[in-house]
Amino acid sequence: MVAVMFMSVALVALVCVLAYTLAIYALPFFVGLAAAQFAYQTGSGLVGAGLVGLFSAGAAFGILAVLFETIRSPVIRLIVALVFAAPAAVAGYALVYGITKEAVPSEIWRQIFCIVGGGFVGLSALARLAAGVDQPAR
Repeated sequence: MVAVMFMSVALVALVCVLAYTLAIYALPFFVGLAAAQFAYQTGSGLVGAGLVGLFSAGAAFGILAVLFETIRSPVIRLIVALVFAAPAAVAGYALVYGITKEAVPSEIWRQIFCIVGGGFVGLSALARLAAGVDQPAR
């Protein structure tokens, strides 16, 4: 049982590293997935839904990246950064929950792992956004 717990912690850490590298793209992925599902359900077919999903994901990423780079108000920039980071935190939570669902028998510890993993991914998305911005010279 203890070995399974240690393996679960190691796997959660590896997934968090993977999620950290992909955290910025969680919002465009979710937007693209929702658009593709909508297009498929309205009869566009599999190829059409894929194209709609790819276009909408690219557009969502482009719009939010341009907004984040051009807006100078710190409050609005924080709101845009949180719009990017919130889906990343949800994705991190879901990833950790999926991994620990069978490995961690205690619901309390599973939730602790999920919250910590989701928080780590969300905060790392915010950190990646902040690191990518050039600071103005003083």
